[in-house]
Amino acid sequence: MRNALEQPGRPGSSLHVSLRHRHSAKRKDKASTPLVRWDQPCFTLSMVMDNFRITDLGDTAFAVEFGDGVDPAANARVTALRHGVLLARRQGGLAGLVETIPTFRSLLVQYDPLLTGRAVLEAEIRAIAAQSAAAPAGGGRTWVIPACYDEDLGEDLAELGRAAGLSRDEAIALHTGAEFTVYMLGFMPGFAYMGGVPEALRRPRRASPRLKVPPGSVALADALCAVYPWESPGGWHLIGQTPVSFFDLGREPPILLAAGDRVRFRAMDRAEFEAARRDSTLVAPERLLLAEDP
Repeated sequence: MRNALEQPGRPGSSLHVSLRHRHSAKRKDKASTPLVRWDQPCFTLSMVMDNFRITDLGDTAFAVEFGDGVDPAANARVTALRHGVLLARRQGGLAGLVETIPTFRSLLVQYDPLLTGRAVLEAEIRAIAAQSAAAPAGGGRTWVIPACYDEDLGEDLAELGRAAGLSRDEAIALHTGAEFTVYMLGFMPGFAYMGGVPEALRRPRRASPRLKVPPGSVALADALCAVYPWESPGGWHLIGQTPVSFFDLGREPPILLAAGDRVRFRAMDRAEFEAARRDSTLVAPERLLLAEDP
């Protein structure tokens, strides 16, 4: 049992609940020492085992948490568990499971209490988590996303390159030479947080966010890369644009990427970029998919 009441969504945070020992005025001869210190945790709703913890999220869901921060190893455990859960579902197991939602460091598990019990499902999930820990790799598709790195499309690329002592072409080569992993989706539909930014290109977010970031903008912030699905405010560094639609309600599924996918970027010239913007079939998902989910 972990001596902390974990607060979902706040890595490493906990709620400490304690009671002070109240001494009567007649016991002034003894030191007034609390039974439990205010800074000492007393109980928890999370269970820690096998290097992960189970945290309550209401009466129809719980989270399986790996670590307390954005870490490739922790996210690999999340991806492996989700892959194991999907495999078990295909094989007819995990009755009553509604859905799973991956984050940077955890997997939310939602279930139907009329079809299964918390204890039964949690035991099944624990077994899958323990098995997946031995072989965390697996699952996910591989995509090749074309992007144009012209100066007017990637306003911050030159500055990022100069900070690392790189020319623009060298910075582009670093970005296109990397393989990124989709950690999770958030912020807006289709916005995939991808890890794997080369060390030389890592910079904190901009001090002053832009009010409008064009759709398709390829952006970097710290160790993360993303593509803005549509126009929105944003404080990430813009390095280029892709004509690929990352969210399209007329497509099934509408969201292009999923957690666990791997992404590589390919440099395209302006003529190819403009042609693909006029004709989206040139960058249809089936043309970008390099490897299917095993």
